[in-house]
Amino acid sequence: MTPGRCLAALWLVWAALWALFALRTNATVSQQPRSERLKHGLPTAFGAYLLAGGRVHVALLKTVVISRGGALVWPCVALTALGIAHAVWARVHLGKLWSGIVTLKAEHKIVRTGPYALTRHPIYTGLLLALAATACARGTLAGLAGFAIIAAGFKLKIRQEETLLAAHFGDAYRAYQREVPALIPGL
Repeated sequence: MTPGRCLAALWLVWAALWALFALRTNATVSQQPRSERLKHGLPTAFGAYLLAGGRVHVALLKTVVISRGGALVWPCVALTALGIAHAVWARVHLGKLWSGIVTLKAEHKIVRTGPYALTRHPIYTGLLLALAATACARGTLAGLAGFAIIAAGFKLKIRQEETLLAAHFGDAYRAYQREVPALIPGL
């Protein structure tokens, strides 16, 4: 199997698991308006399009900046798998409180165990590792730009989530923010 096919298979498994997990969540109590979702959703979707190798008509974006056939490719595949596994662990640990959009669920609580003891947003931590590794494996400027755009979309969504959680949980969430880093353990 080629590295490209391996990466595609990893992302297809992730997508299938995410769709399956979405079937079992608690009822939504409140959620952000569609206009707020678009602020992070559109850049994330466009970044994913670039990263996945979507057609671009700007020659500069087609530029190969990292050798695709080098020794770096298989370690990137392994890092993609590791990042996806971390995101899946976090998603499974969050259980029925998960939502793909910024939401409060019935019986919502602050989860501070498992991967949520390491970072406040371990799903994003895992996905960003997997996406960065995939971008490096692709080796194109479009892939790297796609990763950067997705990261910017995630940053916007994290801000929206943190605002909602701080408003809902108050001092308890602010204490969690002080004690646990957002994305990178130990920072």
